[in-house]
Amino acid sequence: MNGRQLDGRVAVVTGGSRGIGLGIAKAYREAGAHVVIASRKADGLAAAREELLRIKGDGEVHEVVANVGEPEDAEACVEQTMSRLGRLDVLVNNAATNPYMGDLLGLDLPRAEKTVRVNQYGMLAWTRYAWQAWMSEHGGAVVNIASVGGLIVDPHIGWYNATKAAMLHMTRQLAYELGPMARVNAIAPGLIKTELARAVWEPREPTLTARLPLRRLGTVEDVAHAAVFLASEASAWMTGQTLVLDGGATVLPIGVDA
Repeated sequence: MNGRQLDGRVAVVTGGSRGIGLGIAKAYREAGAHVVIASRKADGLAAAREELLRIKGDGEVHEVVANVGEPEDAEACVEQTMSRLGRLDVLVNNAATNPYMGDLLGLDLPRAEKTVRVNQYGMLAWTRYAWQAWMSEHGGAVVNIASVGGLIVDPHIGWYNATKAAMLHMTRQLAYELGPMARVNAIAPGLIKTELARAVWEPREPTLTARLPLRRLGTVEDVAHAAVFLASEASAWMTGQTLVLDGGATVLPIGVDA
């Protein structure tokens, strides 16, 4: 489906062992890329690598155990990527965390700091090391997986959404700072049918889809296709932008249910 848009390129995908991250890694492999998936759990990475290798493709597949919120892990992953594959053309900042649900005024400092460390500073640290190791001299593309939550108000995950809003702003800031060598863009998915979010979407799917202009929830493949576009030459004159993939949720008029 994706042809060979990323033939021979090297892509690092954080949170690449499941869900959206794994979906992007699959699409990149189908598009001809060498793929490095990073995540905290070795067993999940090993299973994901086996799944990726079952997809027909010429590119290599590597896994690296790394906590996205630890800058030294980011540096080590980039170093391993350069040692094994000799380049780093695409970085997908996908991994995120959300340890708190509730009103902002009830948020405690440890969980506030953890969310920022992973979702906001983690993105910056991984981008820094990719830039220093390869992109500053050879160019590249950074794809940030944010959330439509960064554009709206939510009664339960306001702090998580605030870090995603920061991610969208940093996408614009880094696009300015890293151009013309590297392009930096973001994807803001709405509700995606992943296993991790099953408890959210499964009980309410008919109600949720009835309100959406496109009448369905998003899939991992929807996000993966957009990630291929942003990593490829098809988006060569695009930087600092956010693709909103929400089935039309953010265009619903106020007071209209369907």
